[in-house]
Amino acid sequence: MRYKKFGNTGLFVSELCLDTMTFGSGTGGIWDNIGQLQQAEADTLIGRSLDPGINFIDTADVYTDGASEIITGQGLKNLKVPRENVVVATKILGETGTKGANSRGASRYHIIDGVKASLKRLQLDHIDLYQIHGFDPATPIEETLRALDNLVQHGHVRYIGVSNWAAWQIMKALGISERLGLARFESLLAYYTIAGRDLEREIVPLLQSENVGLMVWSPLASGLLSGKFTRDGGKEEGSRRTKFDFPPVNVDRAYDCDAWPRAKAYRWRRSRWPGCCIRSR
Repeated sequence: MRYKKFGNTGLFVSELCLDTMTFGSGTGGIWDNIGQLQQAEADTLIGRSLDPGINFIDTADVYTDGASEIITGQGLKNLKVPRENVVVATKILGETGTKGANSRGASRYHIIDGVKASLKRLQLDHIDLYQIHGFDPATPIEETLRALDNLVQHGHVRYIGVSNWAAWQIMKALGISERLGLARFESLLAYYTIAGRDLEREIVPLLQSENVGLMVWSPLASGLLSGKFTRDGGKEEGSRRTKFDFPPVNVDRAYDCDAWPRAKAYRWRRSRWPGCCIRSR
């Protein structure tokens, strides 16, 4: 297993990261279309990921309305994984559990409540990487950063990151952190695949310039590049994309790309951005 320095830190994470978005079921909506792995199946998957050297696991509070965090934390307990052997990441933004006007977003109010709930579900005393799961236009970036910095100072969180932010939003946040001496975003989690390379225009040059790590989600476009789908309309029954067509993809480009073997596509991504970690979803 290859390991990468995580952003501008001394932390090392495996080049491959286990995504737990498919853990849990029964909440209805989109989550039952994404995955329905229960505890025993999740334990097996976590164990098979850790055995070859993967030390990086990513989840989120909204995945199956908190069930993914519960299953992930219990899986680490069941497998008796030493805490220092695994880097656990989770995210906050959307509603989880009780719904209300302040049960979403990146406000101090929601972040402080959210991290407590995530720690309880994960059965951990700290979260290694805490990420803002999207941009919140209603909350000043400075408020978000100050709340996250408090969590870092108190030891509840080790590092912070963002997901699905634009280049200007990331740069503004980095500037605020530098000016005020706050913990800075060390990573971006973003959609990036051989069939969707928009990230290369502005995001990747920014990350390289500011030494921010990149985590890639859906490298196979949620199965579209797996070989299950064909240009003539053929598709494998039971595939996630038959019920949940996400992320949006330029289909013609995707079918052209899918002529490449998966190993070639993987080597292409590593050569384009050697510092990235690829989530296995």
